[in-house]
Amino acid sequence: MSLTELAASSRVTVFPLEALTVAYTTRSGDEHSEGEELWRLARDLGGRTQEKDQARWILTQASRARTVRAHVDLPGARWTAHIRRRFVLEALFANHAVLMTGRIVLPDL
Repeated sequence: MSLTELAASSRVTVFPLEALTVAYTTRSGDEHSEGEELWRLARDLGGRTQEKDQARWILTQASRARTVRAHVDLPGARWTAHIRRRFVLEALFANHAVLMTGRIVLPDL
């Protein structure tokens, strides 16, 4: 499996999702995860069988966490993401054209 590394400083939202702690940034997962757990939750908990529907479910959970403030907000956080999966959406969804999942590291925490 290929690995892409991204690094930046931007707003990061950290929120619980079942047994995971998910970190979401609009530039780019659970700190101890490679992102596949999110796809499994979308399939198992979200009841989505097609990858495009799973991607939308993941984005919905992240957007929902910011909207309802069920999270910790870290404006201007430094992070490095190790991207394991990149999925191009058919059309914009939750203001995203691409969903990337993997492991995100927040060194200042």
